[in-house]
Amino acid sequence: MHVEWATNRDFRDVRKIAGPAALSATDYTSKLSLIELPPGREIHYRVHYEDLASGVMSKPESGQFRIPAVKAQRPLRFVWSGDVCGQGFGINPKVGGMRLFKAMRSANPDLFVHCGDVIYADAPLRDRKGLDDGRVWHNIVIPEKTKVAETLPEFRGNFRYNLIDEHLRALQRDVPMVYTWDDHETKNNWWPGRVLRDRRYRVRQCDLLSARARQAFFEYTPIARRAEAPGRIFRRLSLGPLVDVFVLDARSARGANSRNRQEQPGPSTAFFGSEQLQWLSAELQSSNAVWKVIASPQPLCLQVAHARTDYDGVSNGASGRPRGREHEIAQLLQTLKKKRVRNVVWVTADVHYAAAHHYHPKRAGFKDFDPFWEFLAGPINAGTFGPNPHDMTFGPSVEFLGIPRSLRPGRSPLDGLQFYGMGEIDPTTNKLNMSLHNLEGKRLWSTTLDPDLMP
Repeated sequence: MHVEWATNRDFRDVRKIAGPAALSATDYTSKLSLIELPPGREIHYRVHYEDLASGVMSKPESGQFRIPAVKAQRPLRFVWSGDVCGQGFGINPKVGGMRLFKAMRSANPDLFVHCGDVIYADAPLRDRKGLDDGRVWHNIVIPEKTKVAETLPEFRGNFRYNLIDEHLRALQRDVPMVYTWDDHETKNNWWPGRVLRDRRYRVRQCDLLSARARQAFFEYTPIARRAEAPGRIFRRLSLGPLVDVFVLDARSARGANSRNRQEQPGPSTAFFGSEQLQWLSAELQSSNAVWKVIASPQPLCLQVAHARTDYDGVSNGASGRPRGREHEIAQLLQTLKKKRVRNVVWVTADVHYAAAHHYHPKRAGFKDFDPFWEFLAGPINAGTFGPNPHDMTFGPSVEFLGIPRSLRPGRSPLDGLQFYGMGEIDPTTNKLNMSLHNLEGKRLWSTTLDPDLMP
């Protein structure tokens, strides 16, 4: 792998770097960290590969991205969404592929945050999917997508499948990407230690499946392996003085799904886990950025069912005092209030619709926290569901809902109910505008948050 980068489009100030070899051990993927990039500049780059046997060079792939300035001079914009190619909906060339990626790229963002379900490793595809209204959805299909993923090559194939889409490739080429994972990178509603009963699987240990999924995830996404924690997904990313992004992992340390109503916190009530929770609290307190954006794989107040009586998310359907996984959230919110950590907003996906939630202690069963916002967006080329029932432990109010309340579940992407969110920070006022957009990029709803008025 060879990388050239420059601050001029004509590459007259080019820097050349020899990167790693792309070998079969990593499915011929490679990544390179660029350091000492000049702040506030647009970076132009070219990447090409040299055949180790013959020395023949590949055709270069080129792109560009922006580096945040030390002192912001222009609005800073980020987008987010999640949940790609689920419920049997793959890449459909007859409708132009995964067009939500095109809409996000058209917004010219500085960053894309993927909130999880980057792939659906547990959702095989067929070339045709009949819909309940008589229409037909057409899929591109590759061998690795004809069954559930169990082997490392099959998990890798799921990531390669998404890259068939020209709009995803174009977004990746020109916009820095930040990824976390949720359940479908491995198996729906998995947790460490779970043993599957699903007859589609010969490998039924989720610990083994998730280890293979994690390896493919690190190979196919631009996430660095830290020497002290090579498989860790949660991390903090700075976009200069205006915003820090805190990327969370809600799968690797969670306890088993249950009725989620334990009266006391402990290992069985883990959602983010004690290590990540302590890290998040400390990092938020140390952040000097105006805005702290928490990218979470799952929303806080929505009931996400598992089986008939269990829950896969934070909420447990019993509004009132914190119980089960709500203990972790209560602890975090209480600490942020005590330490006066301000201007915290949450962005998330998972439930396959768009919404804006405002949390306030006046409406809540648990009172010891400052009001905050949570914004939902998604899916990307997957079925649309919802709206999910709410739990009032933390006092949410639905300020916007992007779908009809009478929505029939599993609506096709042909219905257009695919969503992304966008945040834009004004460098002169430091105000943050949060908006939700549809498949065509149309702004459906927005609100502007003033850091001087946030608690």
